[in-house]
Amino acid sequence: MKIRTRNICNTLAIPCIYIVALGWHATSYAQAPTELPAEIYTPTLRMDYTLALVSEPNLSKPNLDKPNAEANNAEIKRNNDKLRETNKVTEVSNQPSLKTTPTSIRMTYESLSLPAGEKMGMLGGDLLFNVSDNMRLGVGSYGAVRGERGGFITLGVEGEMQHRLSQNWLSHAGLFVGAGGGRGGYTLSGGGLMLRGDVGLTYETAGYGNLGFGVSHVRFPSGVITSTQPYINYELPFNTLLSPSWQDKPLNANNERVDPIQSGQNEFALVSRYYKIPSSAVRDNGQPQSSSLKLLGVEWLSYLDDRWFLKVESEGAMGGENTGYMQILLGGGYRLPLTRSTAIKLHTTVGPAGGGGADTGGGILLDTGIALQQNLTQHTALELSVSDVRAPSKSFEALSLGLKLNYQFGLPSVSNQAISWNALNDFDAQKMRVRVANQTYFKADPQWRGVFVDKPVSNLGVQMDYFISPNLFITGQGLAAYAGKAGAYMVGEVGLGTKWAITDNWFVESEALLGAAGGGGLRVGGGLVAQGNASIGYQITDSLSILATAGRMQAIKGDFKANVAGVSLAYQFTGFAAK
Repeated sequence: MKIRTRNICNTLAIPCIYIVALGWHATSYAQAPTELPAEIYTPTLRMDYTLALVSEPNLSKPNLDKPNAEANNAEIKRNNDKLRETNKVTEVSNQPSLKTTPTSIRMTYESLSLPAGEKMGMLGGDLLFNVSDNMRLGVGSYGAVRGERGGFITLGVEGEMQHRLSQNWLSHAGLFVGAGGGRGGYTLSGGGLMLRGDVGLTYETAGYGNLGFGVSHVRFPSGVITSTQPYINYELPFNTLLSPSWQDKPLNANNERVDPIQSGQNEFALVSRYYKIPSSAVRDNGQPQSSSLKLLGVEWLSYLDDRWFLKVESEGAMGGENTGYMQILLGGGYRLPLTRSTAIKLHTTVGPAGGGGADTGGGILLDTGIALQQNLTQHTALELSVSDVRAPSKSFEALSLGLKLNYQFGLPSVSNQAISWNALNDFDAQKMRVRVANQTYFKADPQWRGVFVDKPVSNLGVQMDYFISPNLFITGQGLAAYAGKAGAYMVGEVGLGTKWAITDNWFVESEALLGAAGGGGLRVGGGLVAQGNASIGYQITDSLSILATAGRMQAIKGDFKANVAGVSLAYQFTGFAAK
């Protein structure tokens, strides 16, 4: 349905027209024939006729001098019916709308210069959201894929300023603040803090993404890495529907459907993997490699159509002798339905991996496999997978057996046009929150780390929360060390949390988390860790809040025990998922 709108000039003119029109009607009322029925000249009817005349100049004007009162009543009724239809259209056009957010996935490659002439090729991935015409914010990760530093991985936050030079060219300058490290430990990355600045140019193609190039400078302030180098990147732009703060459908939004929005299918999964490693694989120091490795992580799939999909996954060691091993894999696949509830999935992924002594060479890992997916409910499924995993440049390889619990949902497929709330009748508003967090670990056991036992370890990371009710949320978190001589330590956890209001602005929270951790000399055993947190928060605005956290974290099988103190800045927003 085509929506009609009125221009600003006409809107501002309406009060003046009303004054003139009412004056004209007062004169007509004084001269009205007394033989006509009185109800024709009631103030309500005469005001209705004025509105109809102003809103639609082409409406017929009743002849008030006619002796036929019945004909006059009929003409006035027809005009009022037209007016109501016009106002109905205008009401739809005035419904609250939501602006879409320009979003980009970006892949970057560059080669860092390390001491003694060593080179380390780094692959970066960023998810960026436009917060204004010239500024973007997001999260990112960089991992080694070439050289001898497989497992060197960092996580962090990204900011970028852009300036359009022409129709297709933009200049940009960005800053990444992250934490992490890997093979080489604290002697290479120090505490783990990574700073990366860049300047460059971007060329926007017609429908094939954006190509970029420039110069970056990477520095680990407490380590030995300082490097300036050129880079290239590829960027895939799209639009997402995210609304600031937590919102429900406005009370003044009606139920009339207006250009319903289509949904794109997505899947989110909790992943458990078991690697069966052959005897031909060795550790990165040449010593024998253990025959198994257990991993825990998460996976996200986004379907391009009803069969083909893209996916990204991340897992870390939670059992075995490769504590600190981590992998981040990106790729795609094909889903073949067998029945209404059963399907086969084929996939191929590639990405940075290593750590914990795994012999992955420069860091590239390939994963190709097949999975059987069985739906349990409309939105949940169980998946069993088998795949071949190998590092092309070195000896690490494994037969992977995986178990996944999927949650299936649809996201709005949107362009750069604003979306009316009435077009979202098939979607539920989802209350979500992202937190940029700092957490510091303090010794709670004399054997909690192998070296520097009296130094606390500070971590930087991102936490994502999905509220399933006003007081209960599911959370996923990833953090990496940036201070405390624990470069290369990382942790990823999932869990449940509760939130309760104390006053209009103050609130308290609690969390119970389980995940995988390792690296940096922290004695986490096989890597499986548990954490409990309590927080107090203050709501600064409808979208922003700040939290102070105290907690306890320890390894399930290991000497690592730490008291946790943290602070985080949280941004609340509304997403939309198909009903």
